[in-house]
Amino acid sequence: MKRQVFGESYGGTPAENYQRFFVPSISAPVANDLIGVAGLQPGERVLDVACGTGVVTRLAAGCVGAGGAVAGLDVSPGMLAVARSQTPPHISIDWHEASAESMPLPDEAFDVALCQMGLQFVPDRVAALREMRRVLDADGRVFVTVPGPKPPMFVIMTDALARHLSPKAASFVDLVFSLHDVDELTELMRSASFREVDVQAKSRTLRLPAPADFLWQYIHSTPLAEAVAQAGQTKRDALERDVCAQWQEFMADGSMSLQVGMTTATARK
Repeated sequence: MKRQVFGESYGGTPAENYQRFFVPSISAPVANDLIGVAGLQPGERVLDVACGTGVVTRLAAGCVGAGGAVAGLDVSPGMLAVARSQTPPHISIDWHEASAESMPLPDEAFDVALCQMGLQFVPDRVAALREMRRVLDADGRVFVTVPGPKPPMFVIMTDALARHLSPKAASFVDLVFSLHDVDELTELMRSASFREVDVQAKSRTLRLPAPADFLWQYIHSTPLAEAVAQAGQTKRDALERDVCAQWQEFMADGSMSLQVGMTTATARK
């Protein structure tokens, strides 16, 4: 894809760009990992919390089949609109626009709760986990994945955003990787009264587009898009030069290699 004047190649909403760019390079590979760990069975009832554009939700629907039931919940109407548009007509998924901390769902309605790369954005993480536990049936299972610590590639981006835009812009990337410590996540799960808590941290290798392409794809897929749009061309050019020069060390065969930690918590009600 050839980049053009800022924004011209990224005309969609952040949610549309998230589905177009972020999902193929990052979210979909990690979603496949999560689904593999969850071991969903035909006929199970599954809730995907902070579902975004529904990549995990649709994979879950394929696993549980027509005899199962799947719901996706997200606070963002834009994300849910894309999720609906990406779901084939033959797949039945219930979508709910709501906070993870206060779900408009009945007690004991699901066998499995999933949450991929979303818990770190929830202001009250324990409340969200307690809600997941509430809606699980007896002996229900929960699977939560969060990324981190912040990989060197994203340390470079964070520092450049702070230099060329503002510390507030940089803080978004900090938030993305703010919840990854095994002990912290273990304590959160136990504070929500889950049992048989097991938390594992593993490294994942992802292939990303070339530096300038990935920089703008990531920015336009996130809340950073507005801040960067307001910054002016001079600052945007400086940001691109700074980041792309340092990202050359991650290049191989025309793309970048990202080593990122993924911490996964599993537990039972």
